[in-house]
Amino acid sequence: VTTDEDGFGLIVLSGFLVRRVGRRERYGAELLGRGDLLRPWLTLGQFASRPFEAEWHAIVPLEVAILDRDFTRRVSPFPEIATQLVDRAMLRSRYLAIELSIVQERRVDRRLHLLLWHLADRWGQMTAEGARVVAPLTHALLADLVAARRPSVTTALRSLAEDGSVTRAGDAWLLGGPGP
Repeated sequence: VTTDEDGFGLIVLSGFLVRRVGRRERYGAELLGRGDLLRPWLTLGQFASRPFEAEWHAIVPLEVAILDRDFTRRVSPFPEIATQLVDRAMLRSRYLAIELSIVQERRVDRRLHLLLWHLADRWGQMTAEGARVVAPLTHALLADLVAARRPSVTTALRSLAEDGSVTRAGDAWLLGGPGP
């Protein structure tokens, strides 16, 4: 993707990507999907007191709209469009704040349960069986998302499946019962 740093950025139309940030094999991760606004070329760079590695990975085929300088010029007579895009950027920061609160939970099973419900709020569908989230979340990725080790995530998911809170079928996650 070529970029135009004078535009708004990229908006995800479909698919999922992960932004991992960290150092020395300890990473935090952010899951981005439909509706998220991003500017992957914008980094802390020389202003960071301690350098961190940042990686972007599409985990399924991704479709984005490039909101470049030409787009910005064409929509400038319609300030409500800019307002909606700023709202999307602010929502992304709110979602990250929620994820920060989730990783403060002591128990990994609780973190996973809260995270999956958070993802259901963003991209899930309610069904007769519960909230359904279709996202290819590996145990390793979930570990990065909830600040845990992969073996702990596997154990916690087994526990959540045993009590009927979370079941998995392929790339779909079904959350049973009432939300946390």
